[in-house]
Amino acid sequence: MQGKGLITIVAIVLGLICLNELLPTWYASRIESQIEAANGNEKEIQRLKEETLNLGFTELSYAKSKDKEMKLGLDLKGGINVLLEINQRDLVNDLTNYSTNPILIEALNKTDEVQKNSTKSYIDNFFVEFDAVNKAKGANLKLADPEIFGNTNLSEIKFNTTDEQVKSIIKKRIDLSVGTAFEVIRTRIDKMGAVQPNVQRVPGTARISVEMPGMKDIDKVKKMLQTSAKLQFWEVQQVPEVIPYFQTLTATVTAKGDSMGVKKNVNFMNLLQLDKLKTNGVASVKLTDTATVNKILNSKIAQSLRPANIKYTQFMWGYKPESTDEKSLVLYATRGNINQKAPVDGAVETASIGYDELSRVIVDMQMDSKGAKDWKTLTEKNVNKPVAVTLDNRVYTAPNVSGVIPNGRSQISGNFSQEEAKELVDVLGAGKLPAGAKVVQATQVGPSLGQESIDAGVISFAIAFLIIIAYIIFYYGGAGVYAVIAMIINLFYIFGIMDSGDFTLTLPGIAGIVLSMAMAVDTNVIIYERTKEELFAGKGILEAYKDGFKHALNAIIDGHLTMILTAIVLYFFGTGPIKGFALTLLIGAVMTLFTSILLSRVMIFHRLNKGKGLSVWTSPTKNLFRNTWIDFIGKRKYSYIISAILTVISIGSIFVNGFKYGIDFTGGRNYVVRFDKAVNADDVEHKLVKMFTTEDGKNSSVEAKTFGNDKQLKISTDYLIDDESLKADQTIEQKLFEGLKSDLPSNITLEEFKSADTSHAGIISSEKVGPTVADDIQTHGIFAVVAALAGIFIYILVRFRKWQFSLGAVAALFHDAIIILGAYSLLHKIMPFNMEINQDFIAAILTVLGYSINDTVIIFDRIREYLREKKAFTLSGLFDDAISSTLGRTFNTTFTTLLVILAIFIFGGDNLRGFMFALLIGIGFGAYSSIFIASAIAYDFLKTGKEEGVHGKSSENKEVLASK
Repeated sequence: MQGKGLITIVAIVLGLICLNELLPTWYASRIESQIEAANGNEKEIQRLKEETLNLGFTELSYAKSKDKEMKLGLDLKGGINVLLEINQRDLVNDLTNYSTNPILIEALNKTDEVQKNSTKSYIDNFFVEFDAVNKAKGANLKLADPEIFGNTNLSEIKFNTTDEQVKSIIKKRIDLSVGTAFEVIRTRIDKMGAVQPNVQRVPGTARISVEMPGMKDIDKVKKMLQTSAKLQFWEVQQVPEVIPYFQTLTATVTAKGDSMGVKKNVNFMNLLQLDKLKTNGVASVKLTDTATVNKILNSKIAQSLRPANIKYTQFMWGYKPESTDEKSLVLYATRGNINQKAPVDGAVETASIGYDELSRVIVDMQMDSKGAKDWKTLTEKNVNKPVAVTLDNRVYTAPNVSGVIPNGRSQISGNFSQEEAKELVDVLGAGKLPAGAKVVQATQVGPSLGQESIDAGVISFAIAFLIIIAYIIFYYGGAGVYAVIAMIINLFYIFGIMDSGDFTLTLPGIAGIVLSMAMAVDTNVIIYERTKEELFAGKGILEAYKDGFKHALNAIIDGHLTMILTAIVLYFFGTGPIKGFALTLLIGAVMTLFTSILLSRVMIFHRLNKGKGLSVWTSPTKNLFRNTWIDFIGKRKYSYIISAILTVISIGSIFVNGFKYGIDFTGGRNYVVRFDKAVNADDVEHKLVKMFTTEDGKNSSVEAKTFGNDKQLKISTDYLIDDESLKADQTIEQKLFEGLKSDLPSNITLEEFKSADTSHAGIISSEKVGPTVADDIQTHGIFAVVAALAGIFIYILVRFRKWQFSLGAVAALFHDAIIILGAYSLLHKIMPFNMEINQDFIAAILTVLGYSINDTVIIFDRIREYLREKKAFTLSGLFDDAISSTLGRTFNTTFTTLLVILAIFIFGGDNLRGFMFALLIGIGFGAYSSIFIASAIAYDFLKTGKEEGVHGKSSENKEVLASK
């Protein structure tokens, strides 16, 4: 065989690279097992951590191995993943120097609305809206106008700079700002001490993805990442200035409370507890009443009643309760202005923990030059008056200014603990974000659930692997052993490449690897089935294998390229779990081509060239499907009727029953809650509906469903869906805790409930998806399916040169997709596992399309071959012969793949069941549609009239062919 030396060298080099990459993972795991066995013996644990292993070509230590070990996703290790979005309106405001131009403000407001249902960038939408408002008002404003972007903040923009040039400059500035935010976020994460964090910018957006395996405190992470660290100083207004307004509001609430979102019997003045006020604030409000006060102050009615002296006043809460009253929060009134720009708004150059004269913890700061200059001006103006020090609209302290501060030095005192002061110093020290940030998507997986996922993944993986090994050796004998060896090497390469590329292994990724193994089986099945045909034709073993590999090559390449195309589409248009699945599937497809076609061939011909035999069947399987011939084309009308009935039922169910959409598509929050006893999902749902009531008295959507077993529930809600703040998350967790209290252990605390482990009940995983992210995911998912179908159509057209084949292939794929959608519509209320339409479902649909087209390509490839060789046959007879001759391959591939998927479905854990159910339906119908839909439609559009010639396989056919 030509090139076998090169293939062997490549295989060895690749193997050594993978071995070198995987050794640290093995060593770290080995040491951790020994540490666990040490049972807390500190000396032994320290010795193990400092121990090194010298292998000659490399030296392994625990610290270095831990740093280089394979990354595990949150679903396997537990941890936190958040998607941050930088507030681009803030960036635009900053670039316009907080202009109050009415056209600019209206364009920004319209952009905010458009952005909720748009996948375009904020700044692109802003330019469209600005042009529209500008034209509607007849203002003819240029973007370079001093009231828009032609200000001192943007010296590169001159009065004659064109709108197109300004747009280019602004886009670059915003991209730079998001880059700055990325660096700040990464620095903050480093200060948190996260192990193997993964921080990435999402291309084309102002979003930053942060994954922190092993982290547990999601509130701390959100707070650390969302804090802009924009230190601001404001003048403070006192009670006498605002009391008349408060009195007016008290009377208004009594008359119009319902319109303000509160009850009419609420006494606003009593809520303010002015008699308890001991600071420079304007109220001291009980923690339980802060939400009510916010509703009143932020209502449109309250805004319209503001007198001139507090028209632009910002009411801000204190950072935390005062030590003298831990059940209340101080409300401050800071003097604002029309553009709400703080008098002092500067970054901190240095920050450190200090102590005041009473040994209380404080934070000492040194501002940058601009901040120092503004701080001097503000203190000169407000000697003996209070000034509020705020961070992200929270007042940390509001002392009276005793004298002018000329050097930019200041301090924050806020009843800090040592840990709180350190967190604040870390945030300030990492630098400020160029704009506010909000968490638009968040996922938290507890470590116990992560370990359970690993166990489920390993079990399903092992069972699937054993099934494949047993079946392929049973069916193909000695040749099957070589297929297994190639498969093991393939598996080793996949893990090695994942590790060397610093890719993250996830539970869907493991599913992708298992399906890659099934694909490897398919490759060997195609080769061995063709080899069997050559042997039955009377050829010697060596020649039969040569021709078997040669004739199988086109079909294998076609099948793999369509799968690679599907994986690429999944990777580029998918998010989260879809990417993990696509990545392993892509690596697996490429490695299968190498191991099953090239490496396996080298091994087999190395044996054959020595004169040794190699069986390609066993006694029970030798003649299976050998003489099977079915008139598929003649029976196509029945398949059309069956498919039409199933399609009508599916479409009818879709219109009548609809789907259960996951929060990926709708936005909302999911919580998987574990209990210490069996619970009734309907009872829990009834309790929670009462808890999640909106301001106008309406119930939010709440669903509770058994998840895995009767001691676990998956709870979904769209309560506060538009509020992406940390406070909203905490409010929902509090309500969830209160609603579930009767089913939880009596002594459990809220903090324990929020992060359950094996020792107590509570939330074991949570997920939040904001409405804008949900819209993006839905759009990308639909686009991924459309792009995959279009790509497959074009590929089949180019490869087979006949549009009839492309039409048949796409019709079959459409048929498969409709059937799966119909099944999910019909069964989502019945099945005991998750059947939501979400990202995983899109991944499943695309995987099914890839497998279905693979089946179709194999049949089409044989039809194309027979079109060249069997010109004496009728077209229907030729199609029947081609389909019948591939039945062995179709059965073996479909059967082994279904066995693998069934193993994952049963043993792979709750998170994968919905995904695998879609594959079970899809793979089965994919094999059916390849024969009865794709081939039948291609035949109907290829035939040109009455057929003449030999119909079907027979001894007479062979004689006809022999005479040609």
